[in-house]
Amino acid sequence: MTKSNKALHGAIALAGISALAMTACTGPSGGGSSTASGSAGSIIAYGTTDKVTALDPAGSYDNGSFMVMNQIYSFLMNSKPGGAEPAPDLAESGSFTKPTEFTVKMKSGLKWANGHVLDSKDVKFSFDRQVKIADPNGPASLLTNIQSIATPDATTVVFTLKQANDQTFTQILQSPAAPIVDDEVFPADKLLSDEEIVKAKAFHGQYVIDSYNKNTLVSLTAWPDYDGVLGKPANSGATIKYYTDQTNMKLEVKGGQIDVANRSLSATDIDDLKKDSNVKVNVGPGGEMRYIVFNFDTMPFGAKTPEADPKKALAVRQAMANLVDRQAISDQVYKGTYLPMWSNVPSGFLGANESFKQAYGDGSGKPSLDKAKKVLSDAGISGPVNLKLQYNPDHYGKSSGDEYAMVKDQLEKSGLFTVDLQSTEWVTYNSASKKDSYPVFQLGWFPDFSDADNYLTPFFPKGGFFNNHYSNTDVEALIAKQLVTADKSERVKTIQDIQNQLAKDISTLPLLQGAQVAVSGKNVKGVDSTLDASFKFRLGTVSK
Repeated sequence: MTKSNKALHGAIALAGISALAMTACTGPSGGGSSTASGSAGSIIAYGTTDKVTALDPAGSYDNGSFMVMNQIYSFLMNSKPGGAEPAPDLAESGSFTKPTEFTVKMKSGLKWANGHVLDSKDVKFSFDRQVKIADPNGPASLLTNIQSIATPDATTVVFTLKQANDQTFTQILQSPAAPIVDDEVFPADKLLSDEEIVKAKAFHGQYVIDSYNKNTLVSLTAWPDYDGVLGKPANSGATIKYYTDQTNMKLEVKGGQIDVANRSLSATDIDDLKKDSNVKVNVGPGGEMRYIVFNFDTMPFGAKTPEADPKKALAVRQAMANLVDRQAISDQVYKGTYLPMWSNVPSGFLGANESFKQAYGDGSGKPSLDKAKKVLSDAGISGPVNLKLQYNPDHYGKSSGDEYAMVKDQLEKSGLFTVDLQSTEWVTYNSASKKDSYPVFQLGWFPDFSDADNYLTPFFPKGGFFNNHYSNTDVEALIAKQLVTADKSERVKTIQDIQNQLAKDISTLPLLQGAQVAVSGKNVKGVDSTLDASFKFRLGTVSK
C-alpha cells in the first residue's frame, strides 16, 4: 500500500527529462514581492504553460488543475515535501481495521478558511460527490473500490472497500480524487465554478486564493491556520502566471521576472538554460508518459463508422505500432530528454515489461514496413488508410508539434496512411477528446502516485477516463486482481499479463517516458523538494 522508491529510482535511471521546474537567481522577482530578496517571507512568482480545467476536484484530472489544488486543499493523507510515503494530513491516523475496512481518525477543531467547520461530514461528502458526479473530465475512476463510507462521529471516517487488501488505497487518499471540499459550499450533484469557489473561500491548504483570473494570473496568500503534514509555507504568498508561449516563459526565467517555472519548456530551451551561469539544472523522480489514444467508435473502421469492422480497426492500430519510430522522435525532437516507452507501464515500475517492443516492429525497437503491410493486407485493407490525428500544442509543450509531425511523416512515408494532422488548444481539447471528437489523438500522463496500477486502473476499465470505448473483460479482471494481490511475485506476473494483453488490443499506443527536472538559482531555495517521488509541485517549499 506504499509507494515503491526502488521503482522510482529505476524510472529516473531509465527515463529522460520532461516536466520542468525552473527558478531564476537574479534577485527580487517581478511578482510583487513586498519583502527583500532572500527573505523567507517573500512572495514567490511562479510561471507555467499548463492550464486549469477546473478548481473543483470533481471536474478535472489534469496536471495544471491539480497543481493549484495542491496549494489550496487538504487531503486525509499526503506526503511530506521531499518524500513519497502517505502520512496523515487532515487525519491523525489511518489504517486497515479489517481487510475491507480502512478507518481514519481526523484532527479535531478543523475549520475552513471561511470559518465553516471541517469534519467527517465533509470527507464523506467529498468522496460521495466524486462518484455521483462522475464527470468525464474528473478522477472518479480512482474510487471504484469504495463500497461505502460511514461517519460514526465528527472525527471518524470508515471506508468499506469492495475488495480486500487494496495495495494502493493510502495513495488514493492523496490522489486527484481525494481533495476534501466544503459541504456547505459545493453542490452534491454538480460542479461548482472556479469563481464561486474563490468567492466562498472554500480553502483549507497552505494557501488561500486572493484574486483569480483563470489561466492568466492567480494570487495566493499563505494561510496561517493550516496545520497539516506540509507545514507552514516557506514564503508569505505566491503568484501563478500563465504563459501561452514557452519561449516567453524561458525569457522571464532568465530575466528574473519569475522565480519558478513548471511545465513546460522545450529540449532546446533546456539546453540554453543549462548554459546560463545563473541557473542550475537538477533531475528528480518522474514517471510521465506520452501516448496515442484510439477511439474505438470513431477511428478508421471503428464501431460507429460506416465501414465498421473490428478486425480492420485492429489492423490499423497494429500497422501504426509497426511503423512508429520512438527512438527517432526521442533523438530528433527531444534530444534524448524523453526515452522510448515500450509498454503501458513505464520502465522502472513494478512489473513493467517491453510488450510492444516484442510484438511490433523488428523486435528490437526499430519499425518494420513489411509487418505493417502484412497486417493491413491480411485484414483486407488495400490502399492508404485515411487517418485523422489530433494533438495539443500547449499542454504538452510546443515540441508536440514536431513530435506529431514526425509521427505523420513516419506513417505517410510507408505509403500505407494519409494523415490529416490537426491541433486544438488544451481547454477545448481536454473536453473534446472525451466526447468522440477525435478518432486518434495525443495524450500524456502525469502519475498520481508511484505504482504500476496508476497506469492501468485509470485507463482501461470501461474505456478509462478518456472514454475511448475500449472494453476487455479479461483485462478488467486482471487489473482488479493485481490491485488486491499482496504477494509481490504474483502481482508482478499479473501486471505483466495485463501489459501483454494490452499490447494485443492496442487501446493506446505508448510512445515516450520521462522524469522531472528542476533549475534553481542562488536566491531561490527549496525547489528540489517539490520534485520528489510524490509527483506534486508545492509552492510552499520555495523561498528566497
